[in-house]
Amino acid sequence: MNSSPLGWLGIFRLGLVQTALGAIVVLTTSTINRVMVVEMAMPAMLPGALVAMHYAVQVLRPRLGHGSDIGGRRTPWVIGGMALLACGGVAAAVATAWMATHPVYGIVLAAAAFIAIGLGVGAAGTSLLVLLATKVVARRRPAAATIVWVMMILGFVITATIAGKFLDPFTPARLVQVTTTAAVIAFFLSVLAVYGVESNDLAVPGTDKVSGSADRAGFIAALKEVWAESQARRFTIFVFISMLAYSAQDLILEPYAGLVFGLTPGQSTQLSGIQNGGVLLGMLLVAFVGSGIGGPRFGSLRGWIMTGCVASSFALLGLAVSGVVGPGWPLTATVFALGFANGMFAVSAIGSMMSLAAEGAPSREGVRMGLWGAAQAIAFGAGGFLGTVAVDLTRWLVGSPVLAYGSVFCVEALLFLVAAVLAPPRIGAGGAGADATASRSSSRISVHPGRPA
Repeated sequence: MNSSPLGWLGIFRLGLVQTALGAIVVLTTSTINRVMVVEMAMPAMLPGALVAMHYAVQVLRPRLGHGSDIGGRRTPWVIGGMALLACGGVAAAVATAWMATHPVYGIVLAAAAFIAIGLGVGAAGTSLLVLLATKVVARRRPAAATIVWVMMILGFVITATIAGKFLDPFTPARLVQVTTTAAVIAFFLSVLAVYGVESNDLAVPGTDKVSGSADRAGFIAALKEVWAESQARRFTIFVFISMLAYSAQDLILEPYAGLVFGLTPGQSTQLSGIQNGGVLLGMLLVAFVGSGIGGPRFGSLRGWIMTGCVASSFALLGLAVSGVVGPGWPLTATVFALGFANGMFAVSAIGSMMSLAAEGAPSREGVRMGLWGAAQAIAFGAGGFLGTVAVDLTRWLVGSPVLAYGSVFCVEALLFLVAAVLAPPRIGAGGAGADATASRSSSRISVHPGRPA
């Protein structure tokens, strides 16, 4: 490939794609979810199933990445994926509005919309990460991964805050207008971000085609070898449990704020923005203090992971108590604290992945990353859906939304405490992605929009 490496400005420019991607995703997984449950009086498991569906179709990420390998260019896949994502976001808003008059037709359209959202995220996100990995020099890749994640969180925060102001007073038509405007802006921002990045590149046909059963047998043998490593196996379980706890509140927080505290769609969307703002600040704290940027490094990756998990547990317990106390409880501060603790945990987990990927049998870094990525994806898909099912089932049994939501928050708090105990006892000394191991491994990280990598 004939191309010059990206500088910091180029990395920030490509990060705008993640910002745009996050802008659409936050409206579909947070705001539209809340509208279905509160304004449309649909069961919480409906948006839970839709979001789980958008996770499920992302098992096609390897195939989508292979398609860009064959063509030798990533830009068309980024633009095409963002176009599909934007169309899916608008269709999801239209489907939600349609549910008010024709619930069955609206649900069918919503299912198709969320499949499109999942495919769009997979195509654009995967190709963007490959583009960064191939055009950013090794020593800058860990920093590039952090930058694009922070910019994605910024997309969440900015969109949730601005969209929340325009959604009130709420009407289905206003939901469609706000979502369409955000989707169009996000798409054109993405086009501008990737325009000309590959203009001097030579198309290189893909050379990674799988041939025969020998490759399949080799992969299975490598997977068994990695799973036999006690540290890799323990970290896989840690990733699954922690991400299950992390994701279970995604689809129930805004409905909880609406049903228990009476917040409007605009107010609950702004609450989501406050939570994501806390995530951003928590990530930045660990990035600067935990990695020693601008001063001495403080703490270890394991220490930051345990602190983030325990703090997340206490914040979730605070949410469980908030419904019992009522309007006098500082809900906004509690949600911000949850986001802040989640941010500390999430960025520390990324640093751990980078440091642990090369520990164990040689030439198995990609298998380890893939194993942890699979655990994360399964946990996210299951967590969001199971959280909504648990709320619906508990409400049916006890008839109280306060007890229903509170019990789910308590289960999440317990899972975070279990995750803290399972935090890897020994992590490479390179810090939060600062060593050579991080540089070698970072290109394999698959960062899901709005979620930990």
